[in-house]
Amino acid sequence: MLVALLMGFSCGLPLLLTITLLQAWMKDVGVDLTVIGLMALVGLPYTLKFLWAPILDRFTPPLLGRRRGWLLIVQSALMVSISELGFTHPANNPWMVAFIAFLVTFFSASQDIVVDAYRREDLPDEELGLGASLYVNGYRLGMLLASGGGLILADHMSYAMVYQIMAACMLPGIFTTLLAREPDIHDRTPKTLKEAIIEPLVDYFRRQEALWILAFILLYKIGDSMATAITTPFYLDIGFSKTQIGTIVKLFGFWATVGGSLIGGVIMLKLKINRSLWVFGFLQALSTAGFAILARIGNNLIALGAVITFENFCSGMGTAAFVAFMASITNKRFTATQYALLSSLMGVPRVIASAPTGFLAKVMGWELFFIFCTVIAAPGLMLLPKFAPWNRQA
Repeated sequence: MLVALLMGFSCGLPLLLTITLLQAWMKDVGVDLTVIGLMALVGLPYTLKFLWAPILDRFTPPLLGRRRGWLLIVQSALMVSISELGFTHPANNPWMVAFIAFLVTFFSASQDIVVDAYRREDLPDEELGLGASLYVNGYRLGMLLASGGGLILADHMSYAMVYQIMAACMLPGIFTTLLAREPDIHDRTPKTLKEAIIEPLVDYFRRQEALWILAFILLYKIGDSMATAITTPFYLDIGFSKTQIGTIVKLFGFWATVGGSLIGGVIMLKLKINRSLWVFGFLQALSTAGFAILARIGNNLIALGAVITFENFCSGMGTAAFVAFMASITNKRFTATQYALLSSLMGVPRVIASAPTGFLAKVMGWELFFIFCTVIAAPGLMLLPKFAPWNRQA
């Protein structure tokens, strides 16, 4: 469980370094809002990681075993690329910024593949829910350090120095990789690359309602993802300072997420995954509407704290159930590939659907934009009766 927590931290840290912190940097140096929104496309590796996941299932590095060996390689490359991102110039050379940010997301997505597979293989089925909760808490802690901590630091030092500090924060993940045990897999692992690519897909698509599950994963968090993709420019636009944003996120957002994840894990023991997906999904959509209320209220620290607290609490519960659900339907023989396929679709809203958010917010205005994000969550919830009916315990 401690390994799940620390690996979650290592996975959460890089994500917002190419979103929240980079958005604030680009906003500070005068980059157009539409360009800032389009930078979400550098996150494409999060949606395409299933393409190279079979390589990580098939081949074993010479040191530390199949999972820990790959982790050490990608974590080291990730630390270097985060450091290099700090030496770019968003206003003068946005293409170089996009390229280095793409490397960060590529190595970050590769780390996600291996960590997800490690957690699925290392924990028994009955511990997946609690493991997912602790992983999500660690993930959010990493996100908090990158966004809240990064924004506060950026008010007092250069962004270049902030990124060097964030690169050094990858060291706990590397130490965890070195000290953790390698999962003991009794099922036969893929012996050829063809077997690693074809059999996981055949195994998954033999299942009843396989396509509906993929559609659900694609749509379940789309409204929440679109709303949160552009919140940093939103907060800055309505008059909050970077220190205020970082402090409120630190004081309210983190503990709300920790509480949401842990309470979500406990609730899942009672409601099981199916019913949890219903309850947490509706709360998740409702929390998105809070941003529209904040847009109308304007610069008010109490309102900001309330919105961030409620959104992070609901998101923590929803993500814990979502992660546990995806892990529970993977075959341990092909963990990396199958989980990468599912979590890649989970990342589509964050990348593809988030790309036009800057343009939409500029055209619609902040309040109407967040109302739109609330409504667009409906299709994902409407799929629940198809494969996760309320009365079927799972």
